[in-house]
Amino acid sequence: MKNKTQFIPRDISWLSFNARVLQEANDPSVPLGQRIRFLGIFSNNSDEFFRVRVATLKRMIELRSWHKKINIHMEHDPQHILQDIQTIVLQQQNEFNRIWTGILKELKKQNVWLVDEKHLSSEQREYVKKFFEEEVRSNIIPLMIQSLPQMPYLRDKSIYLAVIMKKKATAYKNQYALIEIPTQSINRFLLLPSSQGRQSIILLEDVIRYNLPQIFSYFGYDTFESYIFKVTKDAELDIDNDISTTFVEKIEKGIKNRRKGKPVRFVYDKEMDAALLEYLIRRLRLGKKSNIIPGGRIHNFRHFMDFPPVLKDAVRSRPGSFIHPELSRSLRVTDVIVKKDVMLHFPYHSFNSLIDLLRESAMDPEVTSIKITAYRLASQSKVIHALINAARNGKEVVVMLELKARFDEENNLEWKKVLEEEGVKVLLGVPNMKIHAKLGIIKKRSGNKTIQYGFVSTGNLHEKTARVYGDHCLLTADRRVMADINHIFKYLENWRAGMGELRLCKTLLVSPIRMRREMLANINREIRQAKAGKPAAILLKLNSLNDQELVLRLHEAAKVGVDVQLIIRGIYCPLVTPKKMAYPLKAISIVDEYLEHARVMIFHNQGTEKVYLSSADWMVRNLDHRVEAAIPIFNPDLAREIKEIIHIQLRDNVKARMLDVHLTNNYVPSDRKKPCRSQVEIYKYLRQKNQSGS
Repeated sequence: MKNKTQFIPRDISWLSFNARVLQEANDPSVPLGQRIRFLGIFSNNSDEFFRVRVATLKRMIELRSWHKKINIHMEHDPQHILQDIQTIVLQQQNEFNRIWTGILKELKKQNVWLVDEKHLSSEQREYVKKFFEEEVRSNIIPLMIQSLPQMPYLRDKSIYLAVIMKKKATAYKNQYALIEIPTQSINRFLLLPSSQGRQSIILLEDVIRYNLPQIFSYFGYDTFESYIFKVTKDAELDIDNDISTTFVEKIEKGIKNRRKGKPVRFVYDKEMDAALLEYLIRRLRLGKKSNIIPGGRIHNFRHFMDFPPVLKDAVRSRPGSFIHPELSRSLRVTDVIVKKDVMLHFPYHSFNSLIDLLRESAMDPEVTSIKITAYRLASQSKVIHALINAARNGKEVVVMLELKARFDEENNLEWKKVLEEEGVKVLLGVPNMKIHAKLGIIKKRSGNKTIQYGFVSTGNLHEKTARVYGDHCLLTADRRVMADINHIFKYLENWRAGMGELRLCKTLLVSPIRMRREMLANINREIRQAKAGKPAAILLKLNSLNDQELVLRLHEAAKVGVDVQLIIRGIYCPLVTPKKMAYPLKAISIVDEYLEHARVMIFHNQGTEKVYLSSADWMVRNLDHRVEAAIPIFNPDLAREIKEIIHIQLRDNVKARMLDVHLTNNYVPSDRKKPCRSQVEIYKYLRQKNQSGS
């Protein structure tokens, strides 16, 4: 590493995570459909990385204020980090292209052919012409950019066809045009009529390429060249301090301004005509420090996450989710959880149980109120539909809707309108702080008694992602937990009164008030035990670990003999120290079919283990600038269940990679042990519990 900081920079670590995603696309043991999907995930991740992190680094440099943010971003030299990013991204792009070339060969072995406009049969040419006329033509607007004084606005998530139009009779008067590929309204993949046993697929941009003579027929050009490119822009949401506008108006204005964000990356077909490339770079005002990346013929591979289901191998490698055994034996979820805690493990357990809980509450005449926090929601959210039904049935319904959830701002604004029209009270969060806790509380009046029950989750109330994100959700009626959730909602409803209500939480560890302090106290307790020669252990599963204070304490714990084991999916920023001073942490990362999204903390605690589930990663933003919640698991059976799942993951020797300061991403050696692919083994473990009824 050239960077002289004490810690691996978070952005370099994140690129190492995306390299693990690319490893899955390269793994021949992974079904071909999933390998294509991982290429799509890699591409989507890269887009977001440039829109957010690279844009942030560029802002630091431009504002010359980056030195004030060292404690937040753990970066001493953003310019150097940008240089490292450019090198790594180019290497990863080359690896991506190599993998895709291999996958194309594998597709052909399955008689699936991705064809371009130059390799169509006569029947397919007629089909493409007809499809273009009926579906595509009305959705495109060619732009003759040489006649425009200013370059037109280019969408951040779109791909563009840059066209060179020529006349055979002369070498002069070539013209350039742009066409936005309308993937927002038309599927990127068109299945073509094919001979028996063979499936041909053409991409939407190639449909347009084939029809360029028709599009520009009235200009008299007879020769065309075309190349795909895309521009990635700064997607940071700037919210102004204009006191005359409402918070919603500020969010709406921020979204509009985001569309005008500065370019942070330009990706183009490496075969692009040199004069056209120079022209586009100049018109887009890209400089030497811009991330200009040559690529293949195809861009926006994120669409390949939805590659047509034409392959022989199944997209999923195991059966779908199933109902939790405790809930499958009862007609009502409510009747179970008012008596005992139930732990759902998504995506193994069905998310429908949580939806059923809300639906039951919507119809239950004894239920008086439902309150939930919502960070990200599905486009056709069954959760929201259940809450609307509750409001129509006369319940008090309160939804904390985080309008600042990155890239979900517009969706959440739409849900705000829908909910308010139905009489739901919508809370919009707290200035300069995101509400990231995943909580819900339901109140019912039965006779003279008030009963409260609800949930605390590590993941979003999003039924689509719940099918592929690994998360834990505790359904509970524990009075201590419900009391704290009530305090949190009182704070959210009256945050101007200060954080007094959050300070009243005695069971949930809530940030920014108490979570950091308690996690440090737990680490320090283990350090004292180890120094006294007693057993001490810390086991953490997180998405990201880069909080300097906590990382330093973990290194100190390892130094004095605490058994520190980490499962970190994404960003991991340990100390980079000389060998004689190093006390390396034992860390692995698991990248597989499901996205490991849960956060779990386990401390030995003198033999009486403390087990927590949390919505928060160990990052400054989560612990100091968000409302997050961690819940201790009191039920010994559920705590044991969580530990069993974590220990299965620690045994993974198929999909686990070792994390170290060298960012090598080497797989955990099997040492001739029985293969353990943790996601498969967790499914078996929970399925067995389901069958035994335990």
